[in-house]
Amino acid sequence: MKWLTAALLALAAVLGGLLLYRNVSPTPTAGTVLDTPVPLPALRLVDDRGEAATLNDSRGKLRLVFYGFVRCPDVCPATLATLKNTLADLTPGQRERVQVQFITVDPGYDRPAVLREYLNRFDPTFTGLTGDAATINEAARVMFVANVPPPPSTSAHGGHSGHDGEADQADEVPGGASVAARVHGDHVSVVDPRGRFVRVYNNGEVVDGELGRDLPGLIRVYGS
Repeated sequence: MKWLTAALLALAAVLGGLLLYRNVSPTPTAGTVLDTPVPLPALRLVDDRGEAATLNDSRGKLRLVFYGFVRCPDVCPATLATLKNTLADLTPGQRERVQVQFITVDPGYDRPAVLREYLNRFDPTFTGLTGDAATINEAARVMFVANVPPPPSTSAHGGHSGHDGEADQADEVPGGASVAARVHGDHVSVVDPRGRFVRVYNNGEVVDGELGRDLPGLIRVYGS
């Protein structure tokens, strides 16, 4: 009977290990996988410390990249808050392998110190990138992010289009309607440690927690 007990204990340990593996590193099921990974170009940008950076430099980590702007009234803060909670659900070891990165589409206002102060409201480990407008526009283009400046004639009192057609209220944003009317993509891009754009999650998949559920699997699949 001792051998049977030992065998059952060994089987239980194996099954427990498999269950833990499935819970910690599930296969990613949401998001959209790019048919061919896109190697990001070495576009010259500036990080939130005022130091030179490039778009393709992942510094050995899996990046979750979100384009937005500091004076965004709703979708940007909601997405960053969700990403903060997503990281909080990881183990310390997993968090070490992931970098949330915010790239501004409003570089005229979002200078390095502004970005740093803004990101500190969510998570001090988040990093930000800014730069000149032409480089930001090219970075957005290669990552399939819409980036449309607000029209100069926008009324300060009327409704207007925000993120991908969503309505924002002008008086919610310092700077008025012309700021809130900026249109840009609201998805989160997954960039592997080699600087390749490999997968994308739309805003609904982020806010609904699908990215969070996939993240351990993303780390396993792309994080090395």
